[in-house]
Amino acid sequence: MRWSGIAYRAHDPRWAWAPISGEGAASKGGRFNPVGTPALYLALSLEGMFLEMGHGFAHRFEPVTVCSYLVDVDGIVDLRSASECAGWGIAADDLACAWAYERASGRKRASWAVAEKLIGTGVPGALVPSFAIGARSDMTNLVLWRWGADLPYMVRVHDPSARLPLDPSDWP
Repeated sequence: MRWSGIAYRAHDPRWAWAPISGEGAASKGGRFNPVGTPALYLALSLEGMFLEMGHGFAHRFEPVTVCSYLVDVDGIVDLRSASECAGWGIAADDLACAWAYERASGRKRASWAVAEKLIGTGVPGALVPSFAIGARSDMTNLVLWRWGADLPYMVRVHDPSARLPLDPSDWP
C-alpha cells in the first residue's frame, strides 16, 4: 500500500544534523531492525511519539530533537491487520516480542526475523502498532528500511527555517 502523510520523530539531539539518516537505529538495533540495519522509526501522532520516546514512563525522557516529516512511500505493509500478518506468515507474538529482554539474553529477536523477511522481499517499511507501555490501540508507528528524497520512497524533514544543524560542527 502507499502511505502518505505527516509523521513525527523525537531523536537524540546528537543526530539533529542527520534527522533521516537511520544510523542511530542501526548502531544498536531496535524492535524492527537488526544491528547494522538502518531504520527510520516514525510515529503517526505527537502523543505516540512522546510515549515511544519516554518508553511508557510519563514525564521521563531525556532531551530530544522533535521533527515532523512529510512521508509518501509506496509498498508499505500494514502489520496492524491480522489478515496482512497472516498473508506474510507473521505471528502477532513476533511483533510484540520482548525484544529488549531477548537482546539482553543474547537471543535473536523474533521481531528481527519479521524485519529480515520483509526487507529481503524489498518491502520499504511497515505500519505497526505501538508497543510502548500505555499505548492505546489506535497508536501507530511507521518503520522504514528504505527511504530517500524522492518518490516512491520520499521522506523529508520539515525545516523551512533551516533550524537543524548541517553537520556536527554546527553545535556551539
